[in-house]
Amino acid sequence: MQAQGVARDIMSTPDHDRDESGLVQLAPIVFSFRYSVIKRALDILCASFFLMALSPLLLIIGLMVKLTSPGPIFYHWNVIGRGGRPFRGYKFRTMVQNADEIKEKLWQKNEMIGPVFKMKSDPRITPLGRFLRKYSLDELPQFWSVLKGDMSLVGPRPAGPKEWVKYEPWQRRKLSVTPGLSCLWQINGRNSITNFNEWVRLDLEYIDNWSLWQDIKIIFRTFPAVVSGRGAS
Repeated sequence: MQAQGVARDIMSTPDHDRDESGLVQLAPIVFSFRYSVIKRALDILCASFFLMALSPLLLIIGLMVKLTSPGPIFYHWNVIGRGGRPFRGYKFRTMVQNADEIKEKLWQKNEMIGPVFKMKSDPRITPLGRFLRKYSLDELPQFWSVLKGDMSLVGPRPAGPKEWVKYEPWQRRKLSVTPGLSCLWQINGRNSITNFNEWVRLDLEYIDNWSLWQDIKIIFRTFPAVVSGRGAS
């Protein structure tokens, strides 16, 4: 029922919404069929390559997660994708088992202005998890989501179901395209950005100024951002 409600909310969102400044938010562009085919082909090729090339590293990380803290290897990432469609992705688990329950008690310490929870010294994160998060190694299993088509290499981050219902109408447009592993937020500060409005504006900038060349630039700028751990919590 919740997923259906989310989908209805997206479909009923007006083509033009006004932000706090009164400026009209333009309707999302319609990606051409040619671009969609090229983008999907790039996703499949890159995701397949990385899953095969990084398979030894994936195995090592999985073993380390299992041996260093009790609980499953993977975190079942239930999120909202394009057009309000829910899907399940997978990350390496970086937190204690009851992290979602503890989160409810930590909301008063949220450092992000908006519906998203971010906390630099989050007590739920395991020592290994902190390392994995710093270099985005916990995100590697998401290449499987890219291969399946639930995600793309580049695009706005998906939304958590509980976060989505708190979005303002203009913010929901960030999910008018397929969510991605990397985006302008990823290469422009990551967790150093503490206002959700700024995060969403970067997503809308990507959507409204889309090009294949922009995707390629974001992909190549992601590598130094991840390796340096810049902006990670």
